[in-house]
Amino acid sequence: MTWIELFWAFFISNLLGYGGGPPIIPLLQAEVVDGYRWMTLEQFGDVLALGNALPSPIATKLAGYIGYQVAGAPGALIGLFATIVPTAAAMIALFKFIDVFKTSPQVTAMTKIVRPIVAVLMGMLAWQFLSSAYYSAGIWQTALLTAASLIGLERFKLHPALVIGAAMAYGAFFLG
Repeated sequence: MTWIELFWAFFISNLLGYGGGPPIIPLLQAEVVDGYRWMTLEQFGDVLALGNALPSPIATKLAGYIGYQVAGAPGALIGLFATIVPTAAAMIALFKFIDVFKTSPQVTAMTKIVRPIVAVLMGMLAWQFLSSAYYSAGIWQTALLTAASLIGLERFKLHPALVIGAAMAYGAFFLG
């Protein structure tokens, strides 16, 4: 039963996650944390942070890691398969129509509609992580890490992987 649930969680998230990694992350979080309770929000946040620091698409990294945590090596393979199948099937089925639809007003409108929805989903996910950090680390630690991350990203144009790594090191040293 766990293998079926694992397949379904990743398949649905990736099937509905139009636009790549950012829309998939909140959908996966809803399945993994809220739906099946395979991880806590903090654990999901840690996996997401580490996954963002590594190269390659985030969905496959999350699928491999979470699948392995839930059901070992077969779980990792099932998670990866369920993550890759929707995109591969859509690419194969729709590739012959790419020239017809690339300038379609409906496709352009759909893309414009999806962007604010993704922004809201990512904002909700960020709020959940911030709330979780507030309760586990306290207001001052959370504020310090948030401000330092924002300054590092915006003012000094640091790569997000460096900011994530620095925040993880800070957490391990001061909060661990």
